[in-house]
Amino acid sequence: MTVSDIALAVTDVVKTYGPNRALDGVSMSVRRGEFVALLGPNGAGKSTLFQLLSGLFTPNAGTIEVAGFDIRKNAVPALSSLGIVFQAPTLDPELSVLSNLKFHTELHGIPPSIARARIATELAHVGLTERQKEPVRNLSGGNKRRVELARSLLHDPSILLMDEATVGLDIRSRREILNTVLRLKRERQLAILWATHLVDEAEEADRIIVMLKGKVVKTGTPDDLRSDLGTKTLGEAFLKLTDGESAQEAA
Repeated sequence: MTVSDIALAVTDVVKTYGPNRALDGVSMSVRRGEFVALLGPNGAGKSTLFQLLSGLFTPNAGTIEVAGFDIRKNAVPALSSLGIVFQAPTLDPELSVLSNLKFHTELHGIPPSIARARIATELAHVGLTERQKEPVRNLSGGNKRRVELARSLLHDPSILLMDEATVGLDIRSRREILNTVLRLKRERQLAILWATHLVDEAEEADRIIVMLKGKVVKTGTPDDLRSDLGTKTLGEAFLKLTDGESAQEAA
């Protein structure tokens, strides 16, 4: 693995809130064309890490590099290399699908002629071309997520961050979103960091990073985790690593 292969590098990151150490020396990397699942129970530090990765907050210590750019020293090129789908909805429900996407391209300074082509491409990829003129409020939860996914790709990022992006969706919608992201990884060599507490989603990952109480406790492929923990299923391995704190998530 060369430096140019690394889309995201997190090194010894610490984040504290008063006496609470939300992240405690977290290190990880994601290569181009790699799907990495960040797996952990609620409160493990996944969302805090995503807040740092997206530039919403800064770490107390450690470094974050996106596409080779230090997010503290070169924030603009680092953040422009990210595509993000947050857990909380971020679309304007009163605007049409198309208007939401156009607004994003304007924020990134993408010329209108290029923006039109990219919007058409991404809408086709998520299967919403025929609904682009509808207000977002008319869409199902799954289709709203599809719009957010399309929007996250319009500025051609090198890494896609998915922060518990399937929470609240039905099983079919969750699977469709996951399959779309896996296809993007293959077709575009896009790096994916997928935060989840759901073991079945992590099963699809090239590599899993397990977090607990602000620390990385295990990294490996799904097969590695099953083998190293001596379990038949990934869910059982996850329970062992998290001391049974995640029984609901593993079910």
